[in-house]
Amino acid sequence: MTDENRVPNGDVSWWWRQLGGAPAPRAALPGDTEVDVAIVGAGYTGLWTAYYLKSLQPDLRIAVLEQRFAGFGASGRNGGWLTNTVTGGRERYAASHGRDAAIAQQRALNDTVDEVIAVAAREGIDADIVKGGEFGVARTPSQLARLRAAVASERSWPDTDVEELDAAATAERIRIAGALGGAWHPHCARVHPGKLVAGLAAAVERLGVPIYEQTTVSRIEPGRAITDRGTVRAGHVLRATEGFTADLHGEHRTWLPMNSSMIVTEPLPASAWATIGWDGRETLGDFAHVYMYAQRTADDRIAFGGRGVPYRYGSRVDTDGSTQERTIASLTRLLRDFFPDASDVPVAHAWAGVLGVPRDWAATVGLDPATGLGWAGGYVGTGVTATNLAGRTLADLVLRRDTDLVRLPWVGHRARKWEPEPLRWTAVNAIYTAYRMADRAEASGSRARTAWPAHVADVVAGRH
Repeated sequence: MTDENRVPNGDVSWWWRQLGGAPAPRAALPGDTEVDVAIVGAGYTGLWTAYYLKSLQPDLRIAVLEQRFAGFGASGRNGGWLTNTVTGGRERYAASHGRDAAIAQQRALNDTVDEVIAVAAREGIDADIVKGGEFGVARTPSQLARLRAAVASERSWPDTDVEELDAAATAERIRIAGALGGAWHPHCARVHPGKLVAGLAAAVERLGVPIYEQTTVSRIEPGRAITDRGTVRAGHVLRATEGFTADLHGEHRTWLPMNSSMIVTEPLPASAWATIGWDGRETLGDFAHVYMYAQRTADDRIAFGGRGVPYRYGSRVDTDGSTQERTIASLTRLLRDFFPDASDVPVAHAWAGVLGVPRDWAATVGLDPATGLGWAGGYVGTGVTATNLAGRTLADLVLRRDTDLVRLPWVGHRARKWEPEPLRWTAVNAIYTAYRMADRAEASGSRARTAWPAHVADVVAGRH
């Protein structure tokens, strides 16, 4: 890639760039402070938790602590999928808590999609929300076999509402080169992540909750959060740091910070959309092992994401959202392979972010009543929805409300820690090397079965 056509890269994300860049910083913590609840992290999890806590108990003293600015992390960089996915899978909860508990988790996430939409409307947050559902496409015989298996599995559970489409019906919805079939369900909405998190932060402040930015928390202990600006003492200290959890003392191996990258095009002309379709604004994914995710934005761009370089040695996280040039090139090739009619449309921006991955790939929320320490996260990319459910659940746990939410099977779940380096780096890179090998093998073959490297990767990753 030459300097003449180098794609703007980083600046946190396109979503923030479209809003005029990073927002003016809020005030830092003024010094030692005492509150009822200290929330570490001003992304979706922390902000939703503060929103519901203050709404339920207006006299509660809450402080939200953030090292950069509200929405700096995954909340302001994600693909904009407000979807109902059960992170870790329903089968895990069926095995540990019974089928009814797994169904309850699914229904709660279905309801959460509508809850986020309702709060956005109530608070006047214009986040470009369109509930067009989630569309998955298969482009190889192996992917089509996985799609059909996924549809069969989904239909064995209530409230999943999945539909299978053949190649012709898929093309009528979204014309994707080489598509052999598709699957769709209604429990998903496209959102503009930056607008959603900025609006949510403003709503939290209107309720009277201060968000202290430019304040780095180095350690969380029972009764206090220790920062570079002073110590915050609180009866409850809640960790909402997701992909940045590894930076906290004692949490380096709790969740792995997985990198994901995105590109966004310039607006496509009307002639291209006339061919592509995508009039329903569905979110779009595929059934590859190293999968992609995309949306048609409100101003008619394609925002298109994928894994790129999945992990940095030592659980390092980025500072400005920059991604690798080779990742930009590979995502651009894949986007144009999906949509030949967009081949002449320039890429406007590229960026990356980190998401939190527990060792068992299952999200969690919880509160230890003995210490007052709470946590939520490990969403593995499904956090736009799960954060709201986590925030409502944490609020109920802190306020000791006996609700259906506190009895959901993800409450209190803990996974074992990730392996130390260099095992962690070796394993993660081996996993994604194997997944890419499997995708290449499947793309060049005609057999409708998953390539063997993917099975090996699943075992190493802990997904089996």
